[in-house]
Amino acid sequence: MAIVATNLKRGQCISYKGETGKVLNLEHRTPGKGNALIMATIRSFQTGKTKDIRFSSSEKVEIVPSETQKVEFSYADQTGYHFMDTTTYDTITFQEDFVEDCKDMLIDGLPVDIQYVDNKPVGIDLPSNIELEVTESAPGVKGDTATAATKEATLETGLIIQVPLFIGPGDKIKISSEDKKYVGRA
Repeated sequence: MAIVATNLKRGQCISYKGETGKVLNLEHRTPGKGNALIMATIRSFQTGKTKDIRFSSSEKVEIVPSETQKVEFSYADQTGYHFMDTTTYDTITFQEDFVEDCKDMLIDGLPVDIQYVDNKPVGIDLPSNIELEVTESAPGVKGDTATAATKEATLETGLIIQVPLFIGPGDKIKISSEDKKYVGRA
């Protein structure tokens, strides 16, 4: 099924010039002269690399049919990352290279969607916000609040992000799964 590039959405699987991939980001641009264009960031299923593709607004793009399966992250060990199918209770194991982009956001019991194209897993979709506990952070400096000051904090998964000064160890915070940035307290 082909659609006009202006109707592309984040998360869709497409085929372009013999390569299939997932749309990670879209940006509609209207230059001062000429036609509008769409800048799409695509992750290739074949190579795993991301690249930017420029589509004209009237260009046709082939949509690749995909299916999703709801699973829950169970645990990780030396054999891989283990997920449980919430309907059949079967365990699905993926190697580290498959979960590379999101491994520092996976916590026990986190519901995720596995995306399949032609019965092959091609990606993991996380919830938009994830609650994680702060395990380590420096104390905030008193009087350093004139601006939106931040400090480094280490989360329970090992991820290091910038948080406001008032966040301390033991606090539960929400982070955006899209850009791995602090959203607010949980």
